[in-house]
Amino acid sequence: MILGALLIGASIIAQAFLTVEIVNNVFVDKIAFEENVPLLISLLLVLMLRPFLSYLMGRAGVKMAATVKQRIRKALLDKFSREALLTSHQGQSGQKVSVLLDAVDEIDAYYSKYIPQVFKTAVIPIFILIAVSTQHLETGLIMMVTAPFIPIFYIIIGIRTQKKSEEKLEQMTVFSGRFLDTIQGLTTLNLFRQSKKYRNIIKESSLNYRDATIEVLKVAFVSSLMLELISMLSIGIIALEIGLRLIVFNSMSFATAFFLLILAPEFYLSLKELGSAFHTGRGSMSAMKKVSEELGRESEEVTWGDRFIENRKTPPKIALKDVSYQYKDSGFSLSSLNITIEPYRQVAVIGRSGSGKSTFLHMIAGLLPPQQGEITIDDHPMTSLNEGSWFSQVSYISQHPYIFTGTIAENIRIGSKNASQSEIEDAAVKAGISAFVATLEQGYETIIGESGRGLSGGEKQRLALARAFLKKPNVILFDEPTTGLDLYTEKVLQSAMNSLSQNATMITVAHRLHTIRKADHIIVLDQGKVMAEGTDKALYESSELYREMVNVQTEEVTL
Repeated sequence: MILGALLIGASIIAQAFLTVEIVNNVFVDKIAFEENVPLLISLLLVLMLRPFLSYLMGRAGVKMAATVKQRIRKALLDKFSREALLTSHQGQSGQKVSVLLDAVDEIDAYYSKYIPQVFKTAVIPIFILIAVSTQHLETGLIMMVTAPFIPIFYIIIGIRTQKKSEEKLEQMTVFSGRFLDTIQGLTTLNLFRQSKKYRNIIKESSLNYRDATIEVLKVAFVSSLMLELISMLSIGIIALEIGLRLIVFNSMSFATAFFLLILAPEFYLSLKELGSAFHTGRGSMSAMKKVSEELGRESEEVTWGDRFIENRKTPPKIALKDVSYQYKDSGFSLSSLNITIEPYRQVAVIGRSGSGKSTFLHMIAGLLPPQQGEITIDDHPMTSLNEGSWFSQVSYISQHPYIFTGTIAENIRIGSKNASQSEIEDAAVKAGISAFVATLEQGYETIIGESGRGLSGGEKQRLALARAFLKKPNVILFDEPTTGLDLYTEKVLQSAMNSLSQNATMITVAHRLHTIRKADHIIVLDQGKVMAEGTDKALYESSELYREMVNVQTEEVTL
């Protein structure tokens, strides 16, 4: 960019010199047109060179901006993906999307416009000042005296611009967060007759964002007006001084006067363009501050290593050694868990609500890092494993599996990108969803709405099971997958789950105890501690808590 700025500065001087030389030759010295042809050709080449150089500098700025935005977005995505499950659920999704998209886009102008203009303004005015001073020192002094007023003014305005831009960005983030939350919960709002209230909230956020944007534009318009006024007054002073010397005092030649008058606007134009770019750059700094705050925000992250799981055909041995985890807000904690899960075992985890069942599953899945102790996979710490290597072994099916906007086939294929259509259909048959797909006009190419809109709870679960059948994992984690389903759908899902677990280790968090009483090993949690372990028969005889839970559910079924 420095070289480009130097060449543009030289081209401006050359353009002014050639223009003056041609005009002076034709109108003052009355030289024949043919003798000026080489000068005209040179002027034409310079006129073509200058915009070409400006284009190259602009293109370099755009490339730099694109590279920076790509790196920032990658850093944000890496941070979001490294965050533990609880941290990732904090804050509004809309605000995170706003930072990732809108705030990063706001940074563009700083690199694509402001930095290239800084290089130009650092070089071009100096070139022009030297050229002017060599021809007429007094005009050069006038330029040196008047030039500082432009940067002083836009620095003062720029401070206010940044403040207004920060307010605008904050209002945009608030608006994005509220709008996305409202859209996602629209059905609930209608049911509770709160849609009108939230419509007014969105309206208020929208108007606040509009007002913040108008304030930024007001500052921009005032800034442009004042920059134009200062540059026009400065050029006017120079023109007056040159006119007096040329006409009244007759102490300056026409060629010199014309040369100075051509370069004076170029001198102030460069400073003025920096002022406009500075205004844009200050707005970008507000966005950068927002992004920096997000990147600098402390968060709980899951640590991974570079070890790959060697035996991918056999489920690994999973061990929790003195594992503890405590929630900061509620104070609830899992304490000193010592559990070993052998390959191919069907393990069930039960307990009252809030006993730590889902937290236990999240830690095994690698979504939450233990705060004390360690989890080992085939005697290797989980923190030493490669993230992709571990997740390729695991399928996690929760109560509410997330279904993406797309076709049914795309949703099933999400964990196995190279799967063929026949493999997808086979997985759907095993998961018990093929009969439902067959009733659809477009079959596996049917588009599903965001979050699985259009599918029932059971259909979502079966779709998630189809993903697992296609992936063929070695470790399958179920987090109360049959909760809220009717008995028929539960039976279908239970059959599919049993089929899926034949070649894998299955760990199930269950609420309905009759679904897990045939498990090889049952773990009873209460208040974050392991109260008992064993088979259904052994626990029913030895654990009062387990016996109580079974009897309560038996009575509910009887009633």
